Amino acid sequence: MTETRPALRRRFPWSRRTRPGVDLALAIPLFLLETGWVVLDAIYGAGLEVWAAQGEQARIDAAELAFMERLRVLQIAALVLVVLAAVFRARWTVIAHLLLALLLGGALAGERHEWEKSHSSPGCVRYSAGC
Repeated sequence: MTETRPALRRRFPWSRRTRPGVDLALAIPLFLLETGWVVLDAIYGAGLEVWAAQGEQARIDAAELAFMERLRVLQIAALVLVVLAAVFRARWTVIAHLLLALLLGGALAGERHEWEKSHSSPGCVRYSAGC
């Protein structure tokens, strides 16, 4: 009799769920590192650049725009990590990075709102009495 060998099982990343211990060991430090990165960038990246501008509005605007761009890039990087963690079925890493992406989205929306509020021209409102 010929003995048949069992077919080799391919191990795709999505074939089994990542162990919870490994998942949490990756999710928690990455979340803390990325959150700390944003806080330190806000303080030392944007804050000190605005302080060093000494009232020069062009340099202040450039620093604020650069900070908003860095927030957007970090949000995209967090969403890429969400996709990678979802492929590897790492539930807690997905949750942590989705939370981070939401926090970055809120911070970015706040920065853009503040930018538009400080840079809008007080023009004529269409139906006001003075127009």
